[in-house]
Amino acid sequence: MSTADRLVEAAARLLDDGGQAAVTLRAVATATDLSHNAPYKHFDGRDALLAEVATRDLIHLAEQWRGVRAAPVAGRARLLDAVDVIVAFARDHPARYRLVFDSPDPAPRHDDLDAAAETALQAFIDIVVDCQGDGSLPASPSDNLGITLFATVHGLISADASGRLRARSGWGDVRAGMEFLLGLLGDGARS
Repeated sequence: MSTADRLVEAAARLLDDGGQAAVTLRAVATATDLSHNAPYKHFDGRDALLAEVATRDLIHLAEQWRGVRAAPVAGRARLLDAVDVIVAFARDHPARYRLVFDSPDPAPRHDDLDAAAETALQAFIDIVVDCQGDGSLPASPSDNLGITLFATVHGLISADASGRLRARSGWGDVRAGMEFLLGLLGDGARS
């Protein structure tokens, strides 16, 4: 494993353990048993290191969504499996989820992060397109529908994390909220 990879993994662990405040270049160097200057040899600063963590998480999410798309499950069940991927990421890595989806771009300009975000979103939208093709979602601009569905998942994750989802809806989890919405959209697809 390269030194840069070790630094990124250490930053991800620090994020998981203590949130963004725990990620300093000195803490990352200490966690990897490197000199305090080592991170500066690989990253232009803390923001660039956080951007690399976010980039790698987005790449991993895209890979998981491609796996969901390739699985022998179709229609609404496939989309719900894609929802499960992001819900699991939010549950297992809440600080990294917030870094990727709630923080403004961690670096003023990070082309790899922008590309990874586009690739991940496209992998999710590809599943939406499949659902439109089999009639389980309405025929509408796929990009708009995909972004709307993803934004809804994000909102439900936030509501669930704050404890408000169950209290207001009676739903047990994010998936139940999406099942409700997909049922409404599916009914519209068949009309």
